[in-house]
Amino acid sequence: MQIRELTIPDVYEITPVQRADDRGRFLEWYRFDKLAEVTGHPITLRQANTSVSKKGVVRGIHFADVPVGQAKYVTAMHGAVLDFAIDIRLGSPTFGQWDTVLLDDVDCKAIYLSEGLGHAFVALTDDAVVSYLVSDTYNPTAEHGINPLDEQIGLVFPPEAGEALLSPKDVEAPSLAEAEALGLLPRWDDVRAFYNELNEANGA
Repeated sequence: MQIRELTIPDVYEITPVQRADDRGRFLEWYRFDKLAEVTGHPITLRQANTSVSKKGVVRGIHFADVPVGQAKYVTAMHGAVLDFAIDIRLGSPTFGQWDTVLLDDVDCKAIYLSEGLGHAFVALTDDAVVSYLVSDTYNPTAEHGINPLDEQIGLVFPPEAGEALLSPKDVEAPSLAEAEALGLLPRWDDVRAFYNELNEANGA
């Protein structure tokens, strides 16, 4: 597989090698050792999630307190979504910026987001099935959201997604500025220190 870091530090696009024959195709969509080579540590997997979304559904922007945070390894098992990684780490050189990866059942790419980053996606097809491997179990007291329509962040949804469909929770989520004022956002130095702890625990 090929792994490249996006314009947001600590976010990676993973492109698997597919092997096809007259029976179908085979691919490795996750390899802990290959990912650890670029992050400095393997992911401790504690939960796996799957969502099914109709076209236009927007999920996010979601993030969790660090520590412990929740790193995410995300892929689309069916259909297509445009996945967003948003840098919400105060003090980061790319704070407030975002990058995307198209996740679909053709190229079968995945995206890895380290702890402390914001995550969202918009479904480009009906019955878009997205699976997530995450580094910690869901903790409602540590989970937060930012409104994905916040103009300061300025996420751009493709025209083919149609009308954006959001949950009431995401609609009511604060803007990036409001989340900062509420003290919800992780800090770049704290998050980097946490990454270093994970790397040191792995002997990196």
